[in-house]
Amino acid sequence: MSLLRSTGLVGGMTLLSRVLGFVRDVVFARFFGAGPVMDAFFVAFKIPNFMRRLFAEGGFSQAFVPVIGEYRSQREHAEVQALVDRVAGILGAVLVLITLIGVVAAPVLILIFAPGFDGEDGRRELATAMLRWTFPYLLFISLVSLAAGILNTYNRFGVPAFTPVLLNVCLIGAAVWLAPYFDEPGMALAVGVFAAGVAQLLFQIPFLKHLRLLPRPRWDPKHEGVRRIMRLMAPALFGSSVAQINLVIDTIIASFLVAGSVSWLYYSDRLMEFPLGVFGIALATVILPGLSARYAEKDPKAFSDTLDWALRLVWLVAVPAAVGLFCLAGPMLSTLFQYGEFTAHDTRMAAWSLMAYAFGLVGFTLVKVLAPGYFARQDTKTPVKAGVVAMVSNMVLNLAFVLPMVMTGFVAPHMGLALATAIAAFINAGLLYMGLRRRGVYRPGPGWASLFFKGLVANGVMAAVVLWLAGPLADWLDAGVWERVGLLAVCIGTGALVYGLVLLLLGLRRRHVMA
Repeated sequence: MSLLRSTGLVGGMTLLSRVLGFVRDVVFARFFGAGPVMDAFFVAFKIPNFMRRLFAEGGFSQAFVPVIGEYRSQREHAEVQALVDRVAGILGAVLVLITLIGVVAAPVLILIFAPGFDGEDGRRELATAMLRWTFPYLLFISLVSLAAGILNTYNRFGVPAFTPVLLNVCLIGAAVWLAPYFDEPGMALAVGVFAAGVAQLLFQIPFLKHLRLLPRPRWDPKHEGVRRIMRLMAPALFGSSVAQINLVIDTIIASFLVAGSVSWLYYSDRLMEFPLGVFGIALATVILPGLSARYAEKDPKAFSDTLDWALRLVWLVAVPAAVGLFCLAGPMLSTLFQYGEFTAHDTRMAAWSLMAYAFGLVGFTLVKVLAPGYFARQDTKTPVKAGVVAMVSNMVLNLAFVLPMVMTGFVAPHMGLALATAIAAFINAGLLYMGLRRRGVYRPGPGWASLFFKGLVANGVMAAVVLWLAGPLADWLDAGVWERVGLLAVCIGTGALVYGLVLLLLGLRRRHVMA
């Protein structure tokens, strides 16, 4: 299967998950709005979700996939099974211990991640109770990541990409049918997270059996492959997840701002994560096993060509997605979430942060694509150095943007948090790119100047058309449901059509992006 087809498969499955994710968020907005209950849930869910992205999808996956890929290409099946068994045993034991600590220490974790929850409005107590249900999700989803690493190594990309659908189904069911049975309806969402973790893990079992790689946990920390993974994991834990750390810093600061700030950042981040997940994460998922194989085969030209192809797709897909997200920030939020408890004021506030996140979408995507260029070569230290610089930059920029906004009475100081995170993503991506170039790992192929010009023109024309079609945000806030849906569909469809037509008129063809 070609890289483009594999990326399309993962992107398609992720698209299904993201669509259901939007349905989930629409349900959240409809039934719970953007007040204290959702602030508490988003913090309680963000903690295990942050650790999942930091530990499972970040450090563990980036260390595990190159090693199991090498085992697959150079060793017998029995040795691959032995590696899987021992990784499962150690990972499972560590995760059980971490989960027990997390459940017991829930009040402390809430104080750390949301110190602005002062207890007067009930957010602290509610978030603590929710976290005791949501924290075990880390255990289940980390084991799911182990299964995903195995399946992706064997080019079974569809199953791991489909798995998040189950989370959205469980949370929608909890909000609609389970919530009425709780004294505090928001607690149903926390229970839904727990149920989703169990469902996602069970879903992997038949597919691992088919590969004859269903883990049989063994405790053997001295195993050669396990020791290599553990050495690679330590720096990768941080290097691959700087964006997530920055988002948590945003949440901590937002907890001190006006009630609703955490929720506004969440809803805008969710819209930004849609193209990032459908394209950026899908692309990174596909190229890491391929880059690992090229490195094991000692083929530096193919390694560089794979990175070059991925970066061209970033320019052609991620950049127009960012432009569209920026131009349609308010209309999208109004169409998707402005129902029931989610007011026009919430739409305006979330639009500020969404525009800032849209600016950073390209930076986030570049990090997802460039980091595998290091992890595939089993270099996890360099991304850490870039990540440290980016994280420090984010903290400095948070203060530089938010404090003046608060002091001057700016209506949406939470926008400063999103803007700081976006700029930090570009800093991270720039450092990763320069490192690959400096070492000669990546050498741009011919035709970049022409491709850059074509993309620039197409994005400019698309932005002008979309802004003209969308009109002022006030019209969207007052419009009916189906009027918003219809006009948004026209804006997105026309924008995509105009962008594609301009590229075709300028001479871009499908063969230029095949791999």
